[in-house]
Amino acid sequence: MVKQKILVVEDEKNILRLVVYNLEKAGYECFSAFSGEKALEVLRHYDMDLVVLDIMLPQMDGFEVCRAMKQEERLKNIPIMMLTARGEEVDRVVGLELGADDYMVKPFSPRELVLRIKAILKRGRREEGSKDIFSVRQLSVDVARHKVLVNRKEVVLTPMEFKLLLLLMKRQGRVQTRDQLLSDVWDISSEVTTRTIDTHIKRLRRKIGPMGKWIETVRGMGYRFREEAGK
Repeated sequence: MVKQKILVVEDEKNILRLVVYNLEKAGYECFSAFSGEKALEVLRHYDMDLVVLDIMLPQMDGFEVCRAMKQEERLKNIPIMMLTARGEEVDRVVGLELGADDYMVKPFSPRELVLRIKAILKRGRREEGSKDIFSVRQLSVDVARHKVLVNRKEVVLTPMEFKLLLLLMKRQGRVQTRDQLLSDVWDISSEVTTRTIDTHIKRLRRKIGPMGKWIETVRGMGYRFREEAGK
């Protein structure tokens, strides 16, 4: 079986060795980069399944790397797990807004890091159900082709955004609590702030434009994709 490839971008050697050791122990093939510039160079020459990206890097920081990846056709769909030594909410939100799929604050549990990475990669392989296309008004989600169209124009989503939208549409009309979304979209039960969910919903609404209003906030409970009138 071909091993999935992960690029670890970290300028602190001890942390780099810790992450690589645990990922290789879990069965992944790891590549390393000590700077943002080197990370982009590696990504442009090798196919990666995921990037573990430190934010505090010399010269070109993790935010800049993430932004650069999302602007390149070949790199924009590679999942990103961000690591940060800063626990401020603004840093986490900025990372998620730029397109990162998840984040962890240092110091972190290597075991939880591996579990979260497995969850992200698992989403990319798993069948989303027997139905191939889910459509509501101008919004269409093609599961087999992994495409989202709004008014017949493709909208680029991260793997996590795609999973979140698809789950809400499959459960149209039913309220999904934040705990349910964390479990079903993130595939883990951990102390992840509800801000993670809220940030992804906000970003998803913005990306799907006029159809964003169909994702309703149910105060005190969670979110739902509303049903059409008369359904």
